[in-house]
Amino acid sequence: MTTTEHSYETAPGMIGTLRKSQNIAAFVGLVFLALTVGLGFSSGSVDQFFRSYLVGFWYWFGAGAGCLVILMTQYLTGGAWGFIIRRPLEAGAKTLYVFVFLFIPLLLGREHIYWWTTKEGLADKVIKAKDLYLNVPFLTGRTAIYAAFLILMTYLLTKWSKEEEATKSSAVSAKLEALSAPGVLIFFLLMTFCSVDYLMTLEPHWYSTVYGFLTIISGCLTAMCLIVATLALLSKDAPFDDALKPKHLHDLGKLMFALTMLWAYLQFSQLLITWSGNLPEEIVWYIKRWNGGYGWVSLILLLGHFALPFLLLLSQSIKKNARTIAMVAIYILIVRVVDVFMMVEPNFQKVTDVHFSMSILDITAPLGFGGLWLALYFHNLQSGSLLATGAPDFHKALNHGKSH
Repeated sequence: MTTTEHSYETAPGMIGTLRKSQNIAAFVGLVFLALTVGLGFSSGSVDQFFRSYLVGFWYWFGAGAGCLVILMTQYLTGGAWGFIIRRPLEAGAKTLYVFVFLFIPLLLGREHIYWWTTKEGLADKVIKAKDLYLNVPFLTGRTAIYAAFLILMTYLLTKWSKEEEATKSSAVSAKLEALSAPGVLIFFLLMTFCSVDYLMTLEPHWYSTVYGFLTIISGCLTAMCLIVATLALLSKDAPFDDALKPKHLHDLGKLMFALTMLWAYLQFSQLLITWSGNLPEEIVWYIKRWNGGYGWVSLILLLGHFALPFLLLLSQSIKKNARTIAMVAIYILIVRVVDVFMMVEPNFQKVTDVHFSMSILDITAPLGFGGLWLALYFHNLQSGSLLATGAPDFHKALNHGKSH
């Protein structure tokens, strides 16, 4: 059967795999979210609950947002890699329908985690100088804007994608591209403000001009690794058993490599600028992460988040094999949790008395939110075709995978 004659229908075995994965993820999510809430409030560690909540929530929210911006980027740039993962990207983006509402607990419990919202914080002279931006009503309004944008973009892109699938119309494809062009720009602007609101203001006297871009790239790396791991899971059944080729995996592996490099470059740029400036309000962020045991975690990130993935992803054979590239992707996903932990937890240390602190909730929260995210993700994957067969260059993309 030729490429043009192939129906690329989803095999019954694939549906069974997705349902089983959804049920397992939902069970894991329910158990660990219940543990997070129960341990957090029964032990009286409400402050720690919200810190761990932020670690787990932001990791998986970033994955959904990363799926959305990669999806928009693919509509703009094309590329064979994107046609293979378009449906998984849409499934990941649709988790935002639920996850944007999980900002609400952070807003309700803001005084447990955001010092600048407390009476003491509001009386601080630096916070007073920033009160046009750092005030709760404006924060709530900005959050509503972030949520509305993410929901609207996801809705329109997935809706028009279904239209493209049904009609095979180039006009619909043009609409998707036209929407994505401003969508990417607005996404980077709003998600930069979002990362400032919910991460950078944990240390309200500190600031970094690359922080927003860094958090967005981090979310994209998480999303890409999740997609690659998904493809490996589903590669044995139709339609991926025929459509997914080593060259597609190689392209995705190169994107993982590029995002890893970009993460490291932005981290180094932020460090270099801070080091050269050596200003008291800037170096506090690094003092907390280089002392009291956190220095060892930073070393783990240097070696584990950059050096090891860099060396592994240099290999073409690793990138072209579904099993090995999936193992690298899962490894990066684990190390990514450490990165988000380091973005959150050290902020609550006193700069004069830094000591490493980690709670069991920092493990249960990411697992709980992860189970919820994956359950939604696998559910979304069951809603239609797993390949974007209506895209204008779909068959060209498949032939790209078969070329040498």
